Amino acid sequence: MVTVALIAINVLVFLHEQTLGPYLERFVLAYGLIPARFVHWPYDPLSPARFLPLVTSMFWHGGWLHLVGNMLYLWIFGDNIEDKLGHGRYALFYLLGGLAAALTEIAIAPDSQLPTIGASGAIAAVLGAYLVSFPRSRVLTFIPIFFIPWFIEIPAVLYLAGWFVIQIFSGYVSLHSPESGGTAWWAHIGGFVAGLVLVKLLAPPLPQPEKNQRG
Repeated sequence: MVTVALIAINVLVFLHEQTLGPYLERFVLAYGLIPARFVHWPYDPLSPARFLPLVTSMFWHGGWLHLVGNMLYLWIFGDNIEDKLGHGRYALFYLLGGLAAALTEIAIAPDSQLPTIGASGAIAAVLGAYLVSFPRSRVLTFIPIFFIPWFIEIPAVLYLAGWFVIQIFSGYVSLHSPESGGTAWWAHIGGFVAGLVLVKLLAPPLPQPEKNQRG
């Protein structure tokens, strides 16, 4: 239920973006996360306007491919984590994962003037949670071989660990080649690590076996 609601919200926000026309850039700058603005905030440090983009940036996307790719990952992996945590805990998990991703990006690039948008950080938390919760599951994966589409099942632990290694490598490259930016790799990394931890912290308590009562 929450996974479907999150997908619906992201799609509706994106459709709203398409109606903004010349005002789109203004909205992205207002509601996207700009690390330098957050770090060097010149007004009241506790102003809600400073912290609002930490949340709103999770629901903006830069294009159809950006949206569809994120929502596909959320659809595939999100429902399993929602089943594990329950609806309320999963909603909290998603938001906290997105916040952790945003704060990681701020910590790594505190002077960046580029707005960060997209659900990738929160979804990375979902992927981290899936890795430790369902490592033996298998993920149907599309692999083009000599331009021929192949679909094979890959163990989740290999698929997600490989995905995380790519983020680490890309994040390392981005630190040494700022001109290669465009993707918030460190937000992905921060979200993924947060997901590994949060899924344990927010997991509902296991039912305790009933003790025999003496009459």
